[in-house]
Parts: sequence; structure tokens; C-alpha cells
Amino acid sequence: MTTVLITGASGGLGAAFARGFAAKGCDLVLVARDKDRLGAVAGALAHEYGTACEVLPADLLDPAGLAAVAERLADRARPVDILVNNAGFGLPAPFPYNPVEDEERMLDLLVKVPLRLTHAALPGLRERRRGAVVNVSSVAGLLPTGTYGAAKAWVTAFSESLRVDMEPYNVRVLAVVPGFTRTEFQERAGMDVSALRDEVWLEPQAVVEQALRDLALRRPVSITGRRYQAYAFAARHLPRTFVARKMARKRRAPAGPPA
Repeated sequence: MTTVLITGASGGLGAAFARGFAAKGCDLVLVARDKDRLGAVAGALAHEYGTACEVLPADLLDPAGLAAVAERLADRARPVDILVNNAGFGLPAPFPYNPVEDEERMLDLLVKVPLRLTHAALPGLRERRRGAVVNVSSVAGLLPTGTYGAAKAWVTAFSESLRVDMEPYNVRVLAVVPGFTRTEFQERAGMDVSALRDEVWLEPQAVVEQALRDLALRRPVSITGRRYQAYAFAARHLPRTFVARKMARKRRAPAGPPA
């Protein structure tokens, strides 16, 4: 029986990953801050699939919460076979207009947390010579798109490098690179996405289905939809200075000083 630990599992892509792995008969360890929402996800999956769900409430930006999840990953008596680093958030304004404390929190959650949790999981995966690490990145990381994109670029590069290091141990590593996905992410970040057309949006289930296919095929990166696959192709071939200027025009300063 495969056990999967998923961060940010109370909604959005995290909950979709939980459903996708539950459908495959996996046991789950669900991690997020909101205990009640985690319990609701666990209850729904247990009812629909008979899934064994361990609920692990933790604030990953709190040292004690992060340590608790790292300890669970390192527990040899209750091995975790697949780690899904999904937790994250964005900010509503470009870097110069956000409080630096918010920028640091975002960087910690997008970079430090997956680094720490992956490091905790790897000894057991190497020892058992099986398993996987799935890191949720973003198409924002393919081009100059602010500090969120810079952090996600690190996630993708980290995943691609780690994949090479873990290949001799039969441990798979996948970077999931979704585009705009219908979750709570934009609302929580205070982003105005009203101008986006319906065709640019992805459904969480579609992202997860593609990711699980790509994981089974041992691909290094998973990108859902032809639109975003073309976007990734263009990102690799267009001059970055040209793209940086285009992206800068799209990032607007807030109307007034930050609160």
C-alpha cells in the first residue's frame, strides 16, 4: 500500500491530488493549517473510496509545525512513499509594493518548506529504493513574473536537479507546472483576474490527472493543456529581455501606498 503525504491538502490542487491518489487506492497523510477543512476532505475521501486518511494540522511557516511534518516524513515505522509539496500562496502586488515580511513568508513557504520536507523524506525513499517527490511549481516560473515566479523557477530547477540525483535509487521526481487553475489561490492573494478569458483556466482535476500520468511515465515536468505547453515552448526560445519588458508592463503598481 502506497502512502502519500500532501501539503496544502484542505482545498484546491492539494485536495485534488488527495482525490486522485485516493482513487488509486493510496493511504493519505493530509497537511494544512485548517483542521476542520482537512477533516472534511478526509471524511469525503473515506466515504467515497474507503481511503485511510491521517489528518496532520500544521502551519508550515511555524518552526514547530514544519518540524512535526518533517518528523512524520522521516518516520521509518510509518513510511511515506510519495511527498507532494503543494502548499503556497501569492501576493497581490509586484515586489516593490509588498511588505518585505510578506515577501519573506512567501519565499519561506515556496522554497524553504519544500526543501526541508524533501530532505526529510529522501533518506527513507533512497533506503527503500522506491517512491516519489512531486513539487507543484507554476508557469509563472518560466518567465520573469516577479518574486512568486522566481520562487517557482527555483522549484522547477530544484526538481529537475533532484531527479538526476535520485534516479540511481529508483526515486521519481516531478515538477508540476500548472497555469491559471480554478482554486482559491487568486482570491486569497487578492488578485484581480476578471479580465482573463475562460479558455485560459484549468480545472484542478485535469492538472492532477496529467501529473499522475506524467509521474507514471517518469517525465521530469508536467504541463497541462496545449495552450500552456506552447507557452512553455515559447518561454524557452524567446529572448528573456524582451519577455521581461512585456511582463513588466502587465504588472501594475497599486493605486495607493501599501497598507
